[in-house]
Amino acid sequence: MTSPTGEQAIEAAVHHKNALLKFISANDAGVTGSHQCGFYLPKALWKMYTFRPPVAGTVEKHWVNVTWQDGRTTKSVVTWYGRGTRSEYRLTRFGRDFPFLNEDTVGDLLVLIPKTKTEFLAFVLDLEEDMEDLQATLGVEVIGTWGAYREGHEEYKLETEDECIDRNFREFAAAVERFPSGTRLSDGARRALEDCIRDFARLPSDDRLVRCVEAEYRLFRLVERRLCESEIIRLFKSVDDFLATASTIMQRRKSRAGRSLENHVEHILRGCSIPLEVRPKIDGNPDIVIPSKAAYDNGNYPTRKLFIVGVKTTCKDRWRQVLNEGKRVRKKYILTTQRGITKGQLDQMHKAGVTLVVPKGLQREYPTGHEIEMLTIEEFAGMVRERLR
Repeated sequence: MTSPTGEQAIEAAVHHKNALLKFISANDAGVTGSHQCGFYLPKALWKMYTFRPPVAGTVEKHWVNVTWQDGRTTKSVVTWYGRGTRSEYRLTRFGRDFPFLNEDTVGDLLVLIPKTKTEFLAFVLDLEEDMEDLQATLGVEVIGTWGAYREGHEEYKLETEDECIDRNFREFAAAVERFPSGTRLSDGARRALEDCIRDFARLPSDDRLVRCVEAEYRLFRLVERRLCESEIIRLFKSVDDFLATASTIMQRRKSRAGRSLENHVEHILRGCSIPLEVRPKIDGNPDIVIPSKAAYDNGNYPTRKLFIVGVKTTCKDRWRQVLNEGKRVRKKYILTTQRGITKGQLDQMHKAGVTLVVPKGLQREYPTGHEIEMLTIEEFAGMVRERLR
């Protein structure tokens, strides 16, 4: 159930038809040693929140009033840093004892709503249910650094896909009459990348996973628009009819993301010659068991050759679920695309015997000074192959 704060964030975003969504990184919170504390704002959408264009060689500021979820208002500043090697906007200056930008908020979701260029509303969501409900309601999935909702349409950080990928996606969407399975969507997105990007299969596993997840989301949105448009514009029989339709769309959006990640992880690991079973019927129903359910059920099979892997788009709270999965194996692995988790949470995972598997490009979003073992997908695959010999 969405919390009152989550409901307020959703209502405000829909009412003002503007929202920037960003997972707070360790760099934002100033816990990476970079001395760049302050919320990073996407340069591609500068007109959404500032008067100052991104001019190279300059530093420009303008003051804004930000009203936060607890009622406090900060006189903050949007600054364009265009000198030296920097080329970015940041929102800074929040006063003393500001509770929404510190080590404990890494991994939380910032929802910034520009009412005008000088008046913002802001929410920091720390409950995963709130994050999922807000993204599903707005139709925005924060896969990269940020997502944006403007006048009811998502805007992407990524460069426009080339014509080849666009053609593949349009042909896929035109051929479906009902929503395809998650596996079919995943396969369609991956085939488009393999068809259109030279030597895509030779890219590091970490890069391929992120690209596949991002591409599938774009394909899903194209299919959703095609199949749901007639359902949305029809005359609803009642309020209950409208709510049922909206609920179906939201649930489809929420359930798709996790299965998408599972599908692409399975494909990549099998491509690395790693035997596995997805969602096997063993105690706790883990996402992946390596090498098989039969090996897990065989009491004589060495536990050092067994791997229990949780596949989670976010794991700042739900990581504990993995501890009760595949109890024969004490050490657990969590493969996640979560962009940053607090040091405290990482330390808790370490004490519980959890190892994180995070795509290489996302690991820079994590705070330093933790003790947890953190592997890239390439490193994890190499270690598993070595153990299974």
